Amino acid sequence: MTRIVVDFDRCEGHGLCEQTAPEVFRLDDEGELHLTREEVDAEHETVVAAAVRVCPVAALKVQP
Repeated sequence: MTRIVVDFDRCEGHGLCEQTAPEVFRLDDEGELHLTREEVDAEHETVVAAAVRVCPVAALKVQP
């Protein structure tokens, strides 16, 4: 299982992570990012890795 780490100070609410992995990332009405889970099982690792890659401000990381 991997863990998602968000640098909320860097996040600008572009929403690309939510578009890529809506089952894990959610933006509220103010553009604030929320995680539906902090730990990701093997089923979601690929899509979360893709969401990390598309973040234009590098606000997302995954850790083992």
